[in-house]
Amino acid sequence: MMTQIRDENQGAFPFQCLEAAVQDGLIRSDKYNIPRSSFQPASLDLRLGEKAYRLRCSFLPDKQSVQEKLRDFAMEEIDLRDGAILERNRPYLIPLIEELRLPQSVRGKANPRSSTGRLDIFTRVISDHGHKFDEIRSGYNGKLYLEVLSRTFTIKVRTLESLNQLRLMTGKSRCDDHEVLNYHRETPILYEGGSPVPADNLVLSNGLFLGVDLQGDQRRVVGYRAKKNSLLLDLSRLGHYEPAHFWEAVYPEEGYRIVLEPEEFYLILSLESVRIPPQFAAEMAAYDPTSGELRTHYAGFFDPGFGYGAGGQLKGTRAVLEVRAHDVPFILEHGQRVCKLEFENMCESPTILYGEDMGSSYQEQELTLSKHFRREWPGRAQQPPLFPS
Repeated sequence: MMTQIRDENQGAFPFQCLEAAVQDGLIRSDKYNIPRSSFQPASLDLRLGEKAYRLRCSFLPDKQSVQEKLRDFAMEEIDLRDGAILERNRPYLIPLIEELRLPQSVRGKANPRSSTGRLDIFTRVISDHGHKFDEIRSGYNGKLYLEVLSRTFTIKVRTLESLNQLRLMTGKSRCDDHEVLNYHRETPILYEGGSPVPADNLVLSNGLFLGVDLQGDQRRVVGYRAKKNSLLLDLSRLGHYEPAHFWEAVYPEEGYRIVLEPEEFYLILSLESVRIPPQFAAEMAAYDPTSGELRTHYAGFFDPGFGYGAGGQLKGTRAVLEVRAHDVPFILEHGQRVCKLEFENMCESPTILYGEDMGSSYQEQELTLSKHFRREWPGRAQQPPLFPS
């Protein structure tokens, strides 16, 4: 596989190189084949194994293997083959089906899938002797494990379902601000209202900042807030659930602002539209805590082609932001910058792109719930006053 990536090429592995990595045994599965549907333009879906461990607490292996740590922290073993319920606010650890055998020049990074983040399911990958979540060191040879914590909903999961993704990369992958700015001047990567954001208006600091839209749609909805203690949510059921049983609409106050209640989970929309060309991928960076006590994403990875289209005809797609305030109420105002995109170079352009090539769920999205919910929301057409009192 490594012969397919020229020595001078650095960056994230595209679709065709991930396929070759499976063929060459860098990514492997002893019992289950890895289907073509698991491959994304710059990532591979990782699947849940046959059992889960109910944990006393979260942990990192550090100087031990994960199995050694489990002897101290596992409280119960659960069979996932016919489906099992994971209670909210309880950590579980699930061995993943896929294993790795990486060369010294290749490292890995994991992130939740988009639908996982939109359900307020917090996931992190750990590996033997690892001292960081979601980062797999160069040359790693062994199993992968997924920590799962559903913050809002009680969920049901099964073997072979996927909650997160793996990316492989070699050499320097991160783009600096100068590269991003120069590329935007030639081929825009950020739009607002259908027009490219002027290069001089970009806010860059080790990444590209995005604002939040609090003017809303024609119904003046600016976001959704998750309801706690709702019904069981079976992750195998797509397009099945009535949104009103799980979510309530959020409307702005006068001045187009909202107050985030502590430890409540919100979905809101970015003001700008993002356009990821084939030679790049992007990741939403963790929010700087000095700018406010909130978390602005769980699943922040954007594949090549997001908001781009098969021939580059799209003018971006807005990002759905997963937001939670911590400790104290926090006010957001229209246009306030709440998240940052960090761009990665691809080793080479992928042979498939996000969108039409993949049958992707969120291309050209607006404020979209996860794919488990019905797209139409009956009874929401009635509009409130412009600024509810």
